[in-house]
Amino acid sequence: MMFLRSRRPLLLSLAMMLALTGQNAAADTLVDNVDGMRFDRDGTVTRFAAMLVDDDGRVRQIYDQGQKLPRDVDYRLDGGGRTLLPGFVDAHLHVSDIGFAALTLDLSDTRSLAEARQRIALYAEQNPERAWIIGRGWNQEAWGLGQFPTAAQLDDLVTDRPVWLQRVDGHAGWANSAALVAAGIDVTTADPAGGRIERIGTSRQPAGVLVDNAMALIDAALPPVRAKDRDLALEKAQQILLARGITAVADMGTTLNGWQSYRRAGDLGRLQLRIVGYAAGTVDMEAIAGPGPTPWLYGDRLRLAGVKLYMDGALGSRGAWLKQPYADAATQTGLPLLSGTQMRNLMSRAALEGFQVAVHAIGDAANSEVLDAIAELNETYTGDRRWRIEHAQIVDPGDIARFAQLGTVASMQPQHQTSDWQMAQARLGPDRLTGAYAWAAMEDAGVPLAFGSDAPVEQPDVFAGLAAAISRMDATGQPAGGWLAEQRIVLSTALAAYTSGAAWAQQAEGRFGSLREGEWADFILLSANPFDTTPANLRAIEVLETWIAGRRVYAADKQQTGNKQQTGTR
Repeated sequence: MMFLRSRRPLLLSLAMMLALTGQNAAADTLVDNVDGMRFDRDGTVTRFAAMLVDDDGRVRQIYDQGQKLPRDVDYRLDGGGRTLLPGFVDAHLHVSDIGFAALTLDLSDTRSLAEARQRIALYAEQNPERAWIIGRGWNQEAWGLGQFPTAAQLDDLVTDRPVWLQRVDGHAGWANSAALVAAGIDVTTADPAGGRIERIGTSRQPAGVLVDNAMALIDAALPPVRAKDRDLALEKAQQILLARGITAVADMGTTLNGWQSYRRAGDLGRLQLRIVGYAAGTVDMEAIAGPGPTPWLYGDRLRLAGVKLYMDGALGSRGAWLKQPYADAATQTGLPLLSGTQMRNLMSRAALEGFQVAVHAIGDAANSEVLDAIAELNETYTGDRRWRIEHAQIVDPGDIARFAQLGTVASMQPQHQTSDWQMAQARLGPDRLTGAYAWAAMEDAGVPLAFGSDAPVEQPDVFAGLAAAISRMDATGQPAGGWLAEQRIVLSTALAAYTSGAAWAQQAEGRFGSLREGEWADFILLSANPFDTTPANLRAIEVLETWIAGRRVYAADKQQTGNKQQTGTR
């Protein structure tokens, strides 16, 4: 006891000396020789040459070019002059679906019905043990089909079991006759509210495609997904996203089973990605989180922050709710999936308990309805609510300023514009495009922007999204000069929407997204500086390394690792 007492003043004196001299006994990592950049939400770019990361994995200090660097650090990472950015934050995707899409039948790159049929037949032949053939990614617009595919076009390919294939946007599904029988869908089956069963001609015979809420009829007949398959899908999704430099995501439509998979990964130390969940409706919201949003878990890697609701469907399946009929289907205006009263009740229920509300709205009627609901709810639920509208693709120009006035985030996906522009023109006609994918108009009005991919609807490729945002052209350079080119934004604004803006939109500022002092050191090293290349060449930039909390989780030239990797001195 005497010895311990005699040591205490010495230890206190040493601690005081270290504090006064700016040294620290913890293991620090100096990341230097980098072309570093971080982005404020207004698009302001801060350049830096080095970064000190503490042993917890947080940013301790940022250093300008020529500024004196600390010498007594435990580890040093020589960036080799490479470009360093904050890890990308994808503001809207579907984590489990990314993994399942990679593990099941993928039709997203097919360019014709004939090619899709070949892919389906081969998959069925190679997977005889599967009770159902399940997949996604088909797009009748990309096939030039001009109409939905039919059950008959599947029946001759797979005769011994059901087939169920979701459209690329997830708002329609294609079934063979066996799947229709398994789900009990026949001429007597009525269209559910917010859904549509496509019919053969003027008859009531189901044609094979089910739109929006009608998809639940098939989903109810699917065999249950095993927990180990969910865990495998999560692991696959993490590999895909980390390789793309995506370190944090908003998971739109988190189910209780999906959440349990995330928790299992967190408990076992296998959760590397940061996931902010938005529950798939209020039932899952309460089952997962109970009376309010969960705390941040696993070192800020997991949180259930809010709920995802649906106001309408998608343009490709003519489910997006429009104020005027579709230009290419004069009897249709889309599918409101909820009434205005139902939407307000669900939003109010979530807001009352402190959950953030994110609402899918694509058509101009849907966006107007959600904004009307927010205006009413703002009278009751004050404070920083950060209401979110997901997609906001077709907005009445008069409603754009209302986003800012009502404190509503426009959570948008630039890649959708380059995928959809021809289809959008056909659906709307040339005179109703002013508020279509209107990023610049949103920015000019002061609307908070958050960008994502909606993966697996699109590839989780931030550089493709950046190229689309600044050029309004696809990977082939079409259309020349950019579609509705006045809606282009500058690169710094787009990068902010994929980093600090997306983090702010999911209430994570101060934790990640900006590489500010005290935030987690989530960063990426790139093959090129995105400001030093053309929009077309942006798509070719590669993520060389991805780091989360100061530890490398992906390297392009090495196996993935969760261990700290440094070069140079110790």
